[in-house]
Amino acid sequence: MNNKKHLAAFVGLGLVVLSACGSSGDGESAGGSRTVTLVSHNSWAVSKNVLAAFEKESGYKVKVLEDGDAGQAVNKAILTKDNPQGDVFFGVDNTLLSRALDNGLFQPYEAKGLEQIDAGFQLDKGEHRVTPVDYGDICVNYDKQYFEDRKLTPPASLDDLIRPEYKNLLVTENASTSSPGLGFLLGTAAQYGDDGWPDYWKKLKANGVKVVDGWEQAYNEEFSGSAGGKAAKADRPLVVSYASSPPAEVIYGDPKPTTAPTGVAEGTCFRQIEFAGLLSNAKNSEGGKALIDFLVSKKFQEDMPLNMFVYPVVEEASVPAEFTTYGPAAKDPQTMDPAKIAEYRDEWVKSWTSLVLK
Repeated sequence: MNNKKHLAAFVGLGLVVLSACGSSGDGESAGGSRTVTLVSHNSWAVSKNVLAAFEKESGYKVKVLEDGDAGQAVNKAILTKDNPQGDVFFGVDNTLLSRALDNGLFQPYEAKGLEQIDAGFQLDKGEHRVTPVDYGDICVNYDKQYFEDRKLTPPASLDDLIRPEYKNLLVTENASTSSPGLGFLLGTAAQYGDDGWPDYWKKLKANGVKVVDGWEQAYNEEFSGSAGGKAAKADRPLVVSYASSPPAEVIYGDPKPTTAPTGVAEGTCFRQIEFAGLLSNAKNSEGGKALIDFLVSKKFQEDMPLNMFVYPVVEEASVPAEFTTYGPAAKDPQTMDPAKIAEYRDEWVKSWTSLVLK
């Protein structure tokens, strides 16, 4: 399952991985390990100076282990929970949260500063096994120039996508292999109900939706509105991506455009919340707690948007102007209880695969 922060791949951001000292070197002290290990999906990113400030203030060196996309990383963490690779796991979202919690992946820890996070993001509020870190919206993006050239109004809702004027225009990701693909499926289930979403997808398939494995291929190879898509001469002007994709197009455009070349169909959005947790059997639980506190600190929260193209959950954290101008969060996104996702996710993905890919 591809993670939303594959946007970092589009903008060419390097991931920051600080090599920690080995067990026999200066990474250990009489007080225990001074290395804290963060396990994450492969799109973790943070500014060097922000991470360096945490290391200086806390006395811990941070080691980052990237374990593929979010689904892969969660599954591997569950399999190794008795002897975990690290101390903190970052990157489990609301679509996979129940799987992680049901398998005992995390131990409770109430982070410092938790009172600054809206209760709506705290999906494990009573037990504090995970701490919300960021959120984003999975939404259909559209190529403004394509629709302007044809004097065609871009779609604004899920209902619009099955109309004949949008036939053969949409590309989405495989719900069984991709985070935005799964989020888009869950959004349709939330909109049309347990019984109604299969009929919607039948209509979407009849209207020529194209399915590819992951976000990178969909956005940078198939979508005509992205910088990568233009270079690849892509021919799909609609793509399942994120509300934060348009500001990325502006910030990293070359030459930099004065307005976003892409827009967001707000009636298609599904809210994704991402969490961090202290791993059960963590070897350095004190370091892990300090690292989780750092992830919800104002300094990290304000650094995060332009590194990972997500929104901060801490209320006092400011959001870059590019986000408010070109990629504001959806006003009324679809959501779903993680317990319901856990109950139906595998069944829905199996049914979706039969309906759409066969």
